[in-house]
Amino acid sequence: MWSRAGSRWICNMRRRLFTGGAPSRIFDEGDWLYSPEWWGSESESESNGNTVFRSVSDKGNGVVSVLAYPSSRPDKVHWAETEKWLQQRYEEIYPGYEQSGNFKILGYQWRVLRFNDHTRQSTAKIMAAYRDTEPGSICIMQQPQCLAMPYVKSMLSLGLSTIASSNYDLMAAVHGKKRMHILCIGHGGGSLPLFLASKIQGAVIHVVEIDPVVISASVQAMGFPPSSVMTPSGSRALLESNIINEVMWKGIHERLYLYEADAEKYIVENNNLYDIIFIDAYDGDDIFPNKLWDPQSPFLNSLSDRLHPEHGTVVVNLHADSDISNPDESVSYVYQQPLPLGKYVSSVCKAYKDVLIGSECMSYWKSGCGLGLTISVPLVCNTSLVVSRGFGRSSGFVNREMVMNTLVSNSGSTGNNDGTSIVARLSRAVSESGITNATKRVANDAAYVSKKLLKSTGKAAWLAGTTILILVVPLIIEMDRDQQFSELQLQQQSLLGSRPPPK
Repeated sequence: MWSRAGSRWICNMRRRLFTGGAPSRIFDEGDWLYSPEWWGSESESESNGNTVFRSVSDKGNGVVSVLAYPSSRPDKVHWAETEKWLQQRYEEIYPGYEQSGNFKILGYQWRVLRFNDHTRQSTAKIMAAYRDTEPGSICIMQQPQCLAMPYVKSMLSLGLSTIASSNYDLMAAVHGKKRMHILCIGHGGGSLPLFLASKIQGAVIHVVEIDPVVISASVQAMGFPPSSVMTPSGSRALLESNIINEVMWKGIHERLYLYEADAEKYIVENNNLYDIIFIDAYDGDDIFPNKLWDPQSPFLNSLSDRLHPEHGTVVVNLHADSDISNPDESVSYVYQQPLPLGKYVSSVCKAYKDVLIGSECMSYWKSGCGLGLTISVPLVCNTSLVVSRGFGRSSGFVNREMVMNTLVSNSGSTGNNDGTSIVARLSRAVSESGITNATKRVANDAAYVSKKLLKSTGKAAWLAGTTILILVVPLIIEMDRDQQFSELQLQQQSLLGSRPPPK
């Protein structure tokens, strides 16, 4: 969910973004440049979307609705390829079964989950398909590679880049050679856990959502796998998945576990150990519950016990809590100032840092303490907080140059080789610095993993920001102006080249 307080700022920014025309080629279907297709109006009654789900929540989310909007991508000429894929999947899953019709695609739509008719909680793209012998067998499938919300890209890029840099073998998890235990607190439309399950073969993902209406909306209208829903007893709510759901989700839904539960109760009562935890738990009134960040709360202290002691990483989505001025219309959006950290957001950051890392880690140069940092997502007035227990353990120290080198290299690169890209400039800076070869290898390996994982999401959303704010215990340090991302000319490129050699 993004901040309601910044909606006017976002609208002004969007006008600025879309007055110059779209680039000739965009590889990422979730690119922000497609947001006019699904943004709609501030009021559901005035929106040009069709309401496909509407119900009242008794868990603080007010009226929960899902609106549908036409999607321009993928183009119809590409549908036959997907139909062929569905048919091949059917034959692989049900070998020897009598042919019972071909799969046909009806089309693609954006689906937007809203709270109280105006707060856009989640956005997903769905595909509708059926078998031509059973026209009534229509099923919708959320497209896991399409991430429309910039802050979701930020959370994923930041979280995966950090854990890959924390002495955790993420590539082994990607290829299914080891289990990666993930917890998502707050479900929404389910785009984040679905992306993780589809891209990381070894991921086992537990999702905790307090509101049954939100769960129903995600399954019925957002295309989330229905067989992932769990009962209070711990069994699958849908004991037998139908044929079309198996075709769409086999290999993915078996590793997704969606629980209807209060986050605090879930964390206190279970004994699972998680490698990485994602938290996005704002309610319909745009409030991040105090019990989820109070340093004295059972939740945060139990969360510390549930987090892996060596490489455990937590990523939290936070909304801007200070005045956001309108952007300068004469300045490109990539030059806009980063979001300020107000008292509330700063308090949340400090609480997570103190409880998960320890307030005794007072030295910036102290090894083995882990790291906390925040990344601004100005486009939607959100901030991503990450706290990691493992960052810097393998290299023996953490400093600004190491953090900058590792995280920027992990976020993806531009397609330019002219020496002006952020990665090229930072590579030169790193090669001329005193960073150890071990640290360079960590950054290099993590970059390869992250680029492979995030190739389908396009540029990491936080690259659209202008400054990284590093919260290395216990200081917040603003990076030098000449290290800003504002000079980037971001391209949508697929980064599928060979593994880069160690620097």
